[in-house]
Amino acid sequence: MEGQKMNFRLLMSGLFLAATASGAQADEPINTGPFGDVAIKGYDTVAYFTESRAVKGSSEFAYDWLGTPWHFNSAENRDLFMSEPTKYAPQYGGYCTLGVGLGANASENIDPVNSWRIIDGKLYFISDPVGAEMLDHPEGEAVIAKADSNWEKTKPLAAKDYSN
Repeated sequence: MEGQKMNFRLLMSGLFLAATASGAQADEPINTGPFGDVAIKGYDTVAYFTESRAVKGSSEFAYDWLGTPWHFNSAENRDLFMSEPTKYAPQYGGYCTLGVGLGANASENIDPVNSWRIIDGKLYFISDPVGAEMLDHPEGEAVIAKADSNWEKTKPLAAKDYSN
């Protein structure tokens, strides 16, 4: 098991070092998935902070932000988001942190149930649980720093008016 962890770390470190400086490309400021039209596949972004888990939202408690509908599990969560959207919105528009950090195309295929982390009060999505585990290791800080830099250079123009 320890050998697998070391191999994983070496692989991720190698991928990170090989990443280009060009950054990720996202067509839309908010990830709605390849076939969707709702932010983060309809999950309530506030619930990650208030309940520490993924909770499916409802169109009954929807709010449009940056041209994208966001669904919430309750009016209270919707109102919290409306009062401070940048506090609750996921980083990089909800695209895969690892993909943005590695300079690859921003992945729409996130796993909002099993592959997310809140780090320093910010919500990050990743495409799979193995990638999410990387953010728990020291290499995760470097990936986030690189993703921050890449996203500033490549995020869609509509997203440039908010801080994450």
